[in-house]
Amino acid sequence: MKAFQILSALLVSNILVSSLAFADDSSWSAPHAPYQITDNIYAVGTEGIGVYLITTPKGHILLDAATEQGANVVEANIKSLGFKLKDIKYLLENHAHSDHVGGLAQLKRSTGATIVASQGDQHSLEHGTLDSETNWEDKFTPVKVEKILADGEKISLGGVQLQAVLTPGHTKGCTSWFMESPDKGSTRKVAFICSLTTAGNKLVNNKIYPQIADDFRNTFARLKTKNADLLLIGHPDLANLEEKNIAKKNGKADAFVDSNGLQKFVKTFEDKFEAELEKQKKAQ
Repeated sequence: MKAFQILSALLVSNILVSSLAFADDSSWSAPHAPYQITDNIYAVGTEGIGVYLITTPKGHILLDAATEQGANVVEANIKSLGFKLKDIKYLLENHAHSDHVGGLAQLKRSTGATIVASQGDQHSLEHGTLDSETNWEDKFTPVKVEKILADGEKISLGGVQLQAVLTPGHTKGCTSWFMESPDKGSTRKVAFICSLTTAGNKLVNNKIYPQIADDFRNTFARLKTKNADLLLIGHPDLANLEEKNIAKKNGKADAFVDSNGLQKFVKTFEDKFEAELEKQKKAQ
């Protein structure tokens, strides 16, 4: 009995450490100067969270919102670039975790923009919590989803078209977005890829999200059929965006272009997923 109690205590301790590690990354809310990626795409997020402003003559689109505290950084960055918050027409989400959507409530108040998401993430967004069995807890201010996009549907504004491609696993409604963007005379295929990490999700016998493992595998298979010139993701360090930004400032005009970046990213996290799945199966 005592051994069982010790084991239980250790398991609880591990869960708490994992949760705190997730919640305490200060870079997710830390200020970072905005920078231009293509003619109409700007990084306006925090040091550790990618938030992207897509500008058009008819108004703008904001993809993700950073943390609750990070929303102030996002707003300040947008204004410092000379754009008005009230000109943002759509607030899009990548996936419903607090480090990416915690700031949505504030940005909704500041912009009046329409909140767009997939049906799979609607429950999390409107309840401010996770919709899966995980080894950590997550809370954020709930928001009302005003427009639900199905797989393949597009947001169109001022000549820009953003296509939603459902890539569930990380969350039930994890959504990647694809578009073409002008870049000093060239047209770039841009992929805003939803996170592909297992993120503390229970991959075996997940009672809340029973199809999670199948969703991950279908997502990897689907993304293997895609190509892109630019890979932009919710955690900039995973795509070396800071290094690319510095290289562009130093005169490398196509610093953000990496035609192999998407497939390398998919392969890396597919391998990590399979390893984690096998680990959890053995632990059952």
